[in-house]
Amino acid sequence: MQREDIIEQVSCSIKNMKGVGDTLILTEEDRETIRELEKKADEMTLMGLGRGDNKGVKQVLKNDVIFAFTTNMDFEWPEGPNVILMHEGCVVGEDIADEKKLEEYKCCKTNLVIGNIVIYDVGVLKRMDAKKNPLIVVLPPKPCSEVDEVPQVCNATLASPSPPSDEYIKERLGLENIHGTGSFLVGFDFDCSCN
Repeated sequence: MQREDIIEQVSCSIKNMKGVGDTLILTEEDRETIRELEKKADEMTLMGLGRGDNKGVKQVLKNDVIFAFTTNMDFEWPEGPNVILMHEGCVVGEDIADEKKLEEYKCCKTNLVIGNIVIYDVGVLKRMDAKKNPLIVVLPPKPCSEVDEVPQVCNATLASPSPPSDEYIKERLGLENIHGTGSFLVGFDFDCSCN
């Protein structure tokens, strides 16, 4: 199968995912712009907790082909955790989608629950030096089975871009930043040397 045919099949797979809107194949210029936006975003303080490390976008930017796509409220996020809080190399918190588990964490005085983010030991916040040794807010790469199922595709990776990259993607697609819309990146490789 020709690469153009594979890309077309991947495009169809993405568009068939629930809650997906517009799609765009990123150019080399787009990749470089997003790489720079993500570097800047990593240095910003996220949620007042620490600096970022968007491992998902960093991994996607290494793929042969990258699609950006917009999402609406019907889009089903990958199974979590989608946000991992690290301090001194240890996981100290993460996002939790299960409401029942969140309620259990709220009942324990050593935990801190902010929205759907749980910090397992509130003492970490008291012990850390936010300037010298902040929390690291990791956005991990996620698998994308819908794309991985396309013949001659491997290493399909889904990533959630930072707010500046999200704005850039929407701008490239000619869309306004409307409440409830988001964006994702999905990358894949042709050379399946992983097999």
